[in-house]
Amino acid sequence: MCHWSYLTLLGLSFLFDADNNRFYGVTRGDQMEAVSGAAAHRALGASRGVERALEEAAGSGSLNLSARKLKEFPTAAAQYDLSDTVHTDLSKNRLTEVPPEVTRLVSLETLNLYHNCIKSIPDSIISLQSLTSLNISRNQLSVLPVCVCGLPLRVLNASNNKLNALPESIGQLTNLMELDVSCNEVTALPRHIGRLKALRELNVRRNLLCVLPEDLADLPLVKFDFSCNKVSTIPICYRKMTQLQSLHLENNPLQSPPAQICIKGKVHIFKYLNMEACRSAKMVDALYLPVMDHLNLSRPTTGSTEDIDQHRKLDSDSGVGSDNGDKRLSATEPSDEDSLSLNVPMSNITEEEGICKDDSIEHISSLT
Repeated sequence: MCHWSYLTLLGLSFLFDADNNRFYGVTRGDQMEAVSGAAAHRALGASRGVERALEEAAGSGSLNLSARKLKEFPTAAAQYDLSDTVHTDLSKNRLTEVPPEVTRLVSLETLNLYHNCIKSIPDSIISLQSLTSLNISRNQLSVLPVCVCGLPLRVLNASNNKLNALPESIGQLTNLMELDVSCNEVTALPRHIGRLKALRELNVRRNLLCVLPEDLADLPLVKFDFSCNKVSTIPICYRKMTQLQSLHLENNPLQSPPAQICIKGKVHIFKYLNMEACRSAKMVDALYLPVMDHLNLSRPTTGSTEDIDQHRKLDSDSGVGSDNGDKRLSATEPSDEDSLSLNVPMSNITEEEGICKDDSIEHISSLT
């Protein structure tokens, strides 16, 4: 008489032949293949490990199923109350999608899906309205869906995927403090990235970026990594990044600042940007000097009879009360265009450009 035992481990069915002390794996089509006792015992140990993790999660609120070779969420999870789970780690498995069971864990605060085979994220993830940290790095994502931008995330890691763009709606992540989209194929950063007013760390390393958006200058970045891209110019306005502590820009075809400046480090880079800002301010002031000379601002009147007669003659030609109702501008009355031009250089001077302002005044004085 044969003595058989039927076992189900991790979704696999086994028959144990007690007479011959052998395990048989039941494959699709109900065919039986002999398996070694060691393999069966490993499967049995893995199954017990999963059940133990589920049991612990029901009590602690933290579910750790990392590196279990899972292709789907364990069916045994239905036997446990996981509704209060706040941390879930499913990293280093073989998942091809975000398990629907996970999107029903509405108390989740952190979700780690690192190193799987996930190709898309379901819209149902929007139900995780307590989620503050999401790690979907090292998967096969080609699109970062808009639904992710509707989560209260503070940390988002989507590195090592196949992303070629980021959604404009990423600006909705107003609580986001860390964003890592390194090692993708992103060609440009969305303009609404400047709305991430809480962002402290930005990693866009190893992408296909050619231009850095000026909006980043207004963010409180502490760490910024744009190494291994195709960036040739650092915007002058980046000198406003006063909180920046760590800057990585190697392996870019940088021309401004030039490579010999960049290799000296952040301090020299910011000095270069400040000098470029001053040079630009001086050039702007120089452009408006002819306007000032045209308005005779550099030559005071002497109060002589000739000057008074000249001014009266000019004023009488103002055109006010003429038959056609038009007003002709006199030589002493600046047009709207001239007034705007005069105001432009001063309104653009910031506190950081105080030195530039002094230099410009001296430059103008030397010409009067």
